[in-house]
Amino acid sequence: MTASLDISLQQHTAYRALRGYLSAVAAELGVGLESATIDHTTPVSAYLALDTRLPRYPDRDVALLWDEKHGWAIAIETHSSEDLIVLAYLGGPTIAPAPRNIARFVDTLHRDDRTVCGAAPPAIRSAGSLDDLATQLLAYLPVPSAVEPSPERSCQP
Repeated sequence: MTASLDISLQQHTAYRALRGYLSAVAAELGVGLESATIDHTTPVSAYLALDTRLPRYPDRDVALLWDEKHGWAIAIETHSSEDLIVLAYLGGPTIAPAPRNIARFVDTLHRDDRTVCGAAPPAIRSAGSLDDLATQLLAYLPVPSAVEPSPERSCQP
């Protein structure tokens, strides 16, 4: 497993676009990217810790999970080193819904409303094609900042 948010320009566009998408989702939820990781193995996935608790599980930390096959899920941390416990999947036609939709998803679970989410993982797409993944996340690809050209020096006497 390669989990990191340190994405260089040499890495595949899909990873850079996913980092941009995670950044937008984190901002919408009011958390920083220090709460996130990206796993570069197939299926590509991400983890975003939330600064909240759910009323039904007041003693458990909450996280959002994302992967390229199922999209978003909300989960609670265990008190041991076991896997997270997935409570619900957002579902829908895309793996990259607008960040405001993810915020609504979290809000519905805060209200203990499970009518907008599913218990089973939806099959939104197949994993494996980084080019296809990049296409789906392209809107979130950060635009590189313009680099100021260094002034040319002339050797005129």
